Amino acid sequence: MQLLIDNKSGAPIYDQIYTQIKQQILNGTLQENTLLPSIRGLAKDLRISFITTKRAYEELETDGFLYTVPGKGCYVAPKNPELQREELLKQIEQHLEQIVPLAKACGLGTDELLELLRFTMEEQP
Repeated sequence: MQLLIDNKSGAPIYDQIYTQIKQQILNGTLQENTLLPSIRGLAKDLRISFITTKRAYEELETDGFLYTVPGKGCYVAPKNPELQREELLKQIEQHLEQIVPLAKACGLGTDELLELLRFTMEEQP
């Protein structure tokens, strides 16, 4: 599992860990039932506080991305199709929040934007 901490980013370190692990789960890099590094081990590798790593893991577990087996560690939770769909919908909404102002800035109306979307979707496999 590859994690990069950007100290210059305005995002809290626990949130950077949370986001990167979640993204690796959603894109399939981390498969279900994969054992993650221990909280202490990851904290040591990243040279951060144990508490920071613990918070990221706890939030991932609360949100359904991890499960813990006492005495054994944290594992990637089996994929929940509804949870995965919800996460992808949130990402689409975030992209649309960027697309709409761009479309308005270049004078695209709703019909033209929908046509562009249809064309783009037809081009994808």
